[in-house]
Amino acid sequence: MQRVTISFDNGPSGGHTAAILDLLAQRRVPASFFVVGEELDKPDGRRCLERAKAEGHWIGNHTLTHGEPLGTVDDPGRPAREIGAMQDRIGDLAHPDRFFRPNGGGTMGQHLLSRAAVDYLAEGRYTVVTWNNVPGDWIEPQREWVDRALATMTDQEWSLLVIHDFLVAPMLPTLDRFLDEVAARNVAVVQEFPADCLPMVRGEATDRLPLVSMPA
Repeated sequence: MQRVTISFDNGPSGGHTAAILDLLAQRRVPASFFVVGEELDKPDGRRCLERAKAEGHWIGNHTLTHGEPLGTVDDPGRPAREIGAMQDRIGDLAHPDRFFRPNGGGTMGQHLLSRAAVDYLAEGRYTVVTWNNVPGDWIEPQREWVDRALATMTDQEWSLLVIHDFLVAPMLPTLDRFLDEVAARNVAVVQEFPADCLPMVRGEATDRLPLVSMPA
């Protein structure tokens, strides 16, 4: 049976994340939220994540500022500022496996992680989570992200979908339609991540790491 894992990036986003949580609760769908520090600091940001965790969703780290990808900046201290400081802000809401998703425009490559970032993640025993289905919910026409996601899923045994709280919530019926299509195709919605989207697991490198990190 085909599987899909749903993840949301760049939140929490005010009422947007709350609206998504409402829909996920109605549909009994588990998901993961990879959050950004500047959004977490906004009013109701932490309360929203507390609700997400209480309802069974997983919380991951998506950097403090969502700035330039870690692999593009030669600054040994940057991983501690972007990853470590963000993990501190998430605190006890974080998943025990310390999920971290690098930012990089939705494309895979060695721009995602520097050697210093890899060393930092290994020392902190983080699990790095990437993706294999980014339907571009920011690309016009935005509502067609559903068709783009489904098209990518056609050739994948297990999809790890990345969409964004603040983009999907204003067009919430599209998420409902996506879930309807998934159900109609007998695709199982799961919370776990496919192995080919895990370059590091609890600090240990996998064979996927060379695809996303700068060589030593």
